[in-house]
Amino acid sequence: MDFGPYLMLASLEGAVTAAVLALTAVGLSLVFGVMRVVNVAHGEFFMLGAVLAWWMTSLIGGHPALGFAVALIVVPVLVGLLAAAADVTILKRIAYDPERTIVATIGILYILQQVTLMTYGPDARPVEPPFNTRLALPWVEFSDGRPQLYWPWGLSTTSYKLGVIAAASVVLIGVWIVMARTRIGLVMRATQMDRDMALAFGIPVEKVYGLVFGLGAGLAAMAAVLIVPIQQAHYLMGGDPLLLSFIVVIIGGLGSLPGTVVAAILIGLSDGIISVFFSPTLAKILATLLVALVLVFRPQGLFGVRRA
Repeated sequence: MDFGPYLMLASLEGAVTAAVLALTAVGLSLVFGVMRVVNVAHGEFFMLGAVLAWWMTSLIGGHPALGFAVALIVVPVLVGLLAAAADVTILKRIAYDPERTIVATIGILYILQQVTLMTYGPDARPVEPPFNTRLALPWVEFSDGRPQLYWPWGLSTTSYKLGVIAAASVVLIGVWIVMARTRIGLVMRATQMDRDMALAFGIPVEKVYGLVFGLGAGLAAMAAVLIVPIQQAHYLMGGDPLLLSFIVVIIGGLGSLPGTVVAAILIGLSDGIISVFFSPTLAKILATLLVALVLVFRPQGLFGVRRA
């Protein structure tokens, strides 16, 4: 097979990674942008979404699509409610102090991780995808200046991976509509821009914080539900999504949703391509170097705004 088809296949794998990473990182960016809270437990909410998806699909049984559809709707809501409860009982009581919230979310991280280990166990467990048709991918090759379509042997993907990209795109568009076109989005943006002014105008800032923290965790859980049929549910699976989400948020700009999506596409595609042709370790090293360059030459990120 020529280099071109391999590159297309690697790019498709990277697009799946980018779609899931964008959902996870947008949740982290929302929390930081509105609340100014660095949520170190964000990866564990991702992990919890995958574990609950396995539990729910196993409990429902029947056709895989039925259990998966229920998990895709119910699991993000459950994780979001749990995160909102953690916000009210822990973060609110320490007045959202930046230093203390980091310590508090580290505590939440270990609590979620160890409770999952005690109840779910140390084993990695798969979730059956709701649909998984193998699709041959076409490739266009030019011969004598004329394009010719052919199907290289072995160049294929699954319908579920394409479904992940489509589902993540729909959810991200929905988040943008909520933030840009609805009253609750206006309230979130007002709270983000000036907390004291929002309080002066009667906006219940603490309720907004609880909603945002729950929404961020719910998006991470939804990303986990989408990816767990491709990967497997494991109690230690929250580390990589947390690291990559921080990388994406820093590169895109703290609190910038468009920047987060663009950076997720950049990191996801590069991770997929470099992992296929070289190694996943090299992909992580290059992503970390890119963060260092951004911090040196543009500390506010590619789309962030420098604060006075």
